[in-house]
Amino acid sequence: MYTPINQWAEDDRPREKFLLKGKATLSDSELLAILIGSGSRNESAVQLCQRILASSENNLNTLGKMSVSQLMQFKGIGEAKAISIAAALELGRRRRAEEAVELKKITSSKAVFDIMQPIIGELPHEEFWVLYLNNSNKVIYKAQLSKGGITGTVVDVRLIFKTAFEQNATGLILSHNHPSGKLIASEADLKITKRIKEAGQTLEIQVLDHLIITENGYLSFQDEGIF
Repeated sequence: MYTPINQWAEDDRPREKFLLKGKATLSDSELLAILIGSGSRNESAVQLCQRILASSENNLNTLGKMSVSQLMQFKGIGEAKAISIAAALELGRRRRAEEAVELKKITSSKAVFDIMQPIIGELPHEEFWVLYLNNSNKVIYKAQLSKGGITGTVVDVRLIFKTAFEQNATGLILSHNHPSGKLIASEADLKITKRIKEAGQTLEIQVLDHLIITENGYLSFQDEGIF
């Protein structure tokens, strides 16, 4: 039988539990329940959020990709509640991106992945980015060079180096995402990398690496010896 949250023991109510025991003690469904405030006549907010999470295999990254209209398919979730969930998950994604930017110095390909994965790793379309470095391999600027469809994107080599001169960069690292999740360099990936690297040699701006980024991993041209 369904018991409304306001009739639960105080320790079991999400908001009270948050205040009494701290945010880390709450489950994902309890945190989401605080966002939506109430459930439906037949289930509590926590039960509703458990059901929503179950549809996403209890994975917040998967849930974060759901649109407002998809969230509204769940009985008890109207537009306002759907927007609240989507907005909270977007804030979480942005927080991860800002935390990653604090990693200034590039010491490995993993350091590049830590910066770029929160930005492009989960996108449904392809984007091409460049990290601009000083002579201490510290990131002084990052820029999106292009945004394309799921099958590819177009890169303007001249714009890459125009920005490098504007930022007084001495090195740069290329990165783009593969929405398919495949960590395989295409012929187009290899060709554009070669063009950019050759241009960098002429202009005395070192192209240090090119990473393909996916949600869960990366491929470094430098690490793989294909650079």
